[in-house]
Amino acid sequence: MKTSKSLRAALAAQTEARRGKLLAADCPSRAVLSHVTSRWGVLVLVVLLGGTHRFSQLRREVGGVSEKMLAQTLDGLVGDGFVARHALPVIPPHVEYSLTPMGEEVAARLEVLVDWIEDNFPRITAARAELEAQAEAAGKAEARVRKAA
Repeated sequence: MKTSKSLRAALAAQTEARRGKLLAADCPSRAVLSHVTSRWGVLVLVVLLGGTHRFSQLRREVGGVSEKMLAQTLDGLVGDGFVARHALPVIPPHVEYSLTPMGEEVAARLEVLVDWIEDNFPRITAARAELEAQAEAAGKAEARVRKAA
């Protein structure tokens, strides 16, 4: 069975629309990518894989994050539908954060990346050291050339 050109074009357009145009500067999915892959977004999502956390628990577990950055990160992840915010009607206020089903999907994928980075960190460190050594050697060679001139 032969597919018409217009049908193929329509199917291609649907596929493109589903994927978005992430490489385009005005692609709206870039904001989602930014929320998920930000320094704090990755860490918050991976921590929440362990279960529901209060704000203060998240701040303790995600070392180095300020209250402001954690609040902004959570707002973005809640807004994108990856994290659920549960405010309990008690005094003092008690707010809990947990992953939504979609958040569990994306966090599981990020966890694979985080595990890969931790497993390969010695190789990454060695590559950095090699690059620094090359840059230092190139700098010394350039200095010798300048001195000789």
